[in-house]
Amino acid sequence: MTAPGKTVLVSGGTFGIGRAITLGLARRGHSVVAFGLEAPQVSSTAQNAIPGLREELEREGLSAELMEADVSDAGDVARVIERALARFGRIDGVVNNAAIGPLGTVLDTDEALFDRIIAVNLKGPYLTSRAAIPHMITQGGGSIVNIGSGAGWGKPNMAVYSASKGGVVALSAAMAYDFFRQRIRVNTVIPGGGGIVSGMSLGRVDGDAARFGKGAPGTAAGRVATGDDIANVVAFLLSPEAETLSGTVIDVGCFAQQGGPVPPRPLTTCHTR
Repeated sequence: MTAPGKTVLVSGGTFGIGRAITLGLARRGHSVVAFGLEAPQVSSTAQNAIPGLREELEREGLSAELMEADVSDAGDVARVIERALARFGRIDGVVNNAAIGPLGTVLDTDEALFDRIIAVNLKGPYLTSRAAIPHMITQGGGSIVNIGSGAGWGKPNMAVYSASKGGVVALSAAMAYDFFRQRIRVNTVIPGGGGIVSGMSLGRVDGDAARFGKGAPGTAAGRVATGDDIANVVAFLLSPEAETLSGTVIDVGCFAQQGGPVPPRPLTTCHTR
């Protein structure tokens, strides 16, 4: 459905996982419109990311449309859509990646912070999808990839973040049903395994990268996951090779998100015949 050379929007596409997705798609020949905010957001270290990403693209001989826009603002989302249509004439894919992840229980999350988390993490995918889907219908199809979280199944001290990401999983499934006959595929990708550097993850350790990823379960590859691992799966879901997949949830790196802890590495290995 989305072949190289097609147009893909990436929210939160200028830093962290979103940056890896933007670069990964550009390297595959897609026309990418990536947007995010340059000012630091609550609990995140991401800021002033556009100049550095632009330099990286230029070093690799790549290009992408980079915009400052707030995914929770319908007017900003409309500007992104207008830029994509003016520059490329169509919209074939959307990656809803933008998110904030303040920690806290319901008791220590005030109402204003609750509203902001829901606005970015859940309203954002709604606004971007709602703006893009009519163009996809006119074109005969498209693909939406929503970036979820293992917290969507519930995690301690992540009450509202968990609620927002659980909502993303449900919203993805509902949209997959609603636009099945229009050939618009909607899938969810769950980052896992620990070690993925983003503004959110660094914000949770006060920006100290040395503290990040310690004790992470890792992946079946024998290492922690990276933003490139997420980008590879996103690229697959946007590609013709995934044209039959909709309503799926792909957990990248650590299936523990779906049921329990990964068992610790054994001290010895027994070989039997």
